[in-house]
Amino acid sequence: MNSIIKKLAGQTFIYGFSTMLARFINYMLLPIHTAVFIPADYGVISALYSYVSLFIVLFTYGMETGFFRFATNHHDKQRIYSTAQISLLFSSTIFFILISFFASSIARFIGFAEHPEYILCFAAVLALDAISAVPFARLRIENRPVKYGIIKLINVLVNVGLTAWFLIIQPFINSGEWLIQLNADSIIYVLISNLIASAVTLVLAVGTVRNLRIKTKSNSIDEPAGQEPSNKFKFDFAIWKKMFRYSLPLLIVGLAGMVNETLDRVLLLHLLPYGDKQNFSLVGIYSACYKLSILMTLFVGAYRMAAEPFFFNEANKADAKKIYAQTMNYFVIACSFLFIFVMCFLEYFKYFLGNESYYTGLQIVPVLLLANLFLGVYYNLTIWYKLTDKTIYGSYISLFGAGITIGLNFYLIPKIGFMGSAWTTLACYSMMMIVSYFLGQKIYFVPYSIKRFLLYVGLALFLGWFCNPFYHQLFESHQALYLLASAITLALFVCVVFFAEKFWKQIERQ
Repeated sequence: MNSIIKKLAGQTFIYGFSTMLARFINYMLLPIHTAVFIPADYGVISALYSYVSLFIVLFTYGMETGFFRFATNHHDKQRIYSTAQISLLFSSTIFFILISFFASSIARFIGFAEHPEYILCFAAVLALDAISAVPFARLRIENRPVKYGIIKLINVLVNVGLTAWFLIIQPFINSGEWLIQLNADSIIYVLISNLIASAVTLVLAVGTVRNLRIKTKSNSIDEPAGQEPSNKFKFDFAIWKKMFRYSLPLLIVGLAGMVNETLDRVLLLHLLPYGDKQNFSLVGIYSACYKLSILMTLFVGAYRMAAEPFFFNEANKADAKKIYAQTMNYFVIACSFLFIFVMCFLEYFKYFLGNESYYTGLQIVPVLLLANLFLGVYYNLTIWYKLTDKTIYGSYISLFGAGITIGLNFYLIPKIGFMGSAWTTLACYSMMMIVSYFLGQKIYFVPYSIKRFLLYVGLALFLGWFCNPFYHQLFESHQALYLLASAITLALFVCVVFFAEKFWKQIERQ
């Protein structure tokens, strides 16, 4: 089992390194944006990308996970791939045409009546990204994280490079001054940079189209044993119907998930009791500080990239459930460490923001760090309904979470502003995690260690959220002592984990 865990850890590291490098470079957009745009204009950008995140789920409609499920067990891998790819190519084209035709109406509806070009740009980005989704899923299921990471890295480099050109270098050439404040008309360059990067990525991703190299021990019950797989790129309607039925509940899961993740920015615009400019400004501050939970978000994303195909490939092994439990334990340890680390050095992470006008949102960071930790645990737990083909339960849980997100945001935002959105995010992800755990244990029991979870997360909260502010006040004028106290805090957590794991392993041997 240890070798299997090491394999997952290795793939998580590769995905993690490439993803963290790519996203870290992508996060360089944050100091660029916050340096040249006032919070109100950055709020416009954040609101736009909140809508993009919601619509990308409609464009892909769960087909990526459907491809994972069917490509793992089906005899004809190439037919699965080509069916999913043609489906997304056709639907993305239709969606793009429809959005383009109604661009002006959509722009008015979401509050950007004077800028229908924003809608055209992000419709094109959505179409290109959706068409790229299955080739990227193919790289993951083929266990080719290096190539996956390289393409993602190129995407980010192109995006950041073009953004730097349009927002920093070109204005410098014209004015002779660095980091001049730009007006709202320059927002379009952010979308254009993203569009070009998505086009480059699609060209690179489509280069992966060749026969799948996945090897499985069993054939699909729908394919005769011994039948040779197809080498043709064609659409199979019978397979598509099965994939679509499997994926459709995941569309609801995805939409509800994006509601939980991004709807807060949209609701802040409409529920904050101020004028439009002030509302956009607060959304900009909230969105910028949200990104300071970068390390937790990156790790959870990298782990999810590696874990999803890993869990499917290990599903038929006798000790699969023990593997799932052990990986959950290591995941919680890593996330708890990251929580403490970010909290210890938050006073330094804040300089990642472009200017001090964004610092008023730092209070949301610990809440959102914990929320993302719970979201990562929830991702681990979702394997039960994916492996048992009960994806409808995933939609129920996600809709339950979306209900919490909408209801609490409507209640809390008018009372406590963007802190209401932060607490709502934590409440949503924690409840989804709890519900998924209890449902999953009834249908697909996995021997997760709740005592370990409570110990490590509780210790992270105590050391990171409660002790760290005390260190900051005590050593406010002595940065060296503050750093030493932070390092001791991290070392203490590592020591507790080491002895606790040693203790539990002795118990398990008995």
